[in-house]
Amino acid sequence: MAPTVHCVRHAQGVHNLCTANHVIHDPLLTDLGHEQCAKLRDSFPFHDKIDLMTASPLRRTIYTALESFEPVFKAHPEMKLLALPDVQETSDVPCDTGSDPQVLREEFADMNVNLEMVHEDWNNKAGRYAPTNAALKERARAARKWLKARPEKEIVVVTHGGFLHYLTEDWEDSSTYQGTGWLNTEWRSYTFSDETHGDDLDGKALDGDNFTLIETIESRERRGKEGPTPDREEQKTLYKKGTQGWDDQGLFQSQEERDAAKVPEGEEINGVRV
Repeated sequence: MAPTVHCVRHAQGVHNLCTANHVIHDPLLTDLGHEQCAKLRDSFPFHDKIDLMTASPLRRTIYTALESFEPVFKAHPEMKLLALPDVQETSDVPCDTGSDPQVLREEFADMNVNLEMVHEDWNNKAGRYAPTNAALKERARAARKWLKARPEKEIVVVTHGGFLHYLTEDWEDSSTYQGTGWLNTEWRSYTFSDETHGDDLDGKALDGDNFTLIETIESRERRGKEGPTPDREEQKTLYKKGTQGWDDQGLFQSQEERDAAKVPEGEEINGVRV
């Protein structure tokens, strides 16, 4: 039986404070970000069920996972956080570009972090990790395929606001905040569809299954949504609107495109710029 996947957006990073901070390479969490981790740690109801912890190899996602899911690591001293390059953020701007493997190995040498999958050039933002829709869709699909094949039954994936839309293929409300529909440390739960989908959201034929994720009804209700996730045909429309919405915000995936557009400041929600 395929696992349940709990997807989490990282806590507030320094780059979330203002668009000017997007030039900071692989930024850390803010003080508020650490507070958000503590709140998630105290409120997440399934610590005792988690049997695999994963995260993007960027520093803000690693620290969010270690702090927010501390009870999981305490209950399973042998468990390490598995860093997955395929779930890194979408763009090639400095704040979304990870650190070199050796830098990460030194920083997390004494922590429960497994960096075996973090290879040289994982942070090069070319080829598999290029900031293009085609590459993003393909590595999101690869991540879903990998997750579905895992033997564990309850998996946490700590990743990024933009990439979460590609990973889950849920584009509902995707432009609510700056480049995402997810708040910092927001989490949603997904299961894999029983249906086989042979095309992506652009209608492009795939060489096999899409490995589609579906948000659980309980997860949607917890965040105030009524009814099931929009079906796949609706998501195809929402995807086009969502990516256009990001373009309208000036949030192009590549630095070159961003330099050619005026990137607006983020929106403040309850005093927090997201």
